[in-house]
Amino acid sequence: MSMMAANYAQALYGLAKDEKLEHQILDQLQSLQTAFETEPDFLRLLATPNLSKDERCEILDNSLRGKVHPYVLNFMKILTKKGYIRRFSECSNAYQSLYDVDNGILKVQAVTAVDLTQSQYERLREKLEDVTGKKIRLQNRVDPDCLGGVRLDYDGKRLDGTVQTRLNTIRDMLKNTVL
Repeated sequence: MSMMAANYAQALYGLAKDEKLEHQILDQLQSLQTAFETEPDFLRLLATPNLSKDERCEILDNSLRGKVHPYVLNFMKILTKKGYIRRFSECSNAYQSLYDVDNGILKVQAVTAVDLTQSQYERLREKLEDVTGKKIRLQNRVDPDCLGGVRLDYDGKRLDGTVQTRLNTIRDMLKNTVL
């Protein structure tokens, strides 16, 4: 995450927190981020130098006024005027991180060879909540190379219980064994 995204997200989060709007703003930022992933041309339009900054802000007004909180609209206008609108996703993710820290939420990515069933997903999430004492936002990513087991990535840490890692450990032990 860039310093720019962290600074802008911190400013928006501070304002939202003062007004007790953190969750509402987060929901709107996430919805916009999803919309921009679906329609990337809209962000390209807001970043085009062919239109003046005022024209781009007018596009935002016409598209979003009354649909998002004024703080979100003004935030996007600021990003547009400063030339950072293409980094909206980064700013939104930085806001999410601030929200998570403030609300005791830990983002965990579980990497498995196949998708977790709903039951496995819930049991893993509940177990992690018991162990960490935090609310867990669990994401499952499939990587067939891990062969089986699960790898957990969170907070810059990795707990790797995959079959592939165990096989690599055994292979390394055998390489280093002197007969």
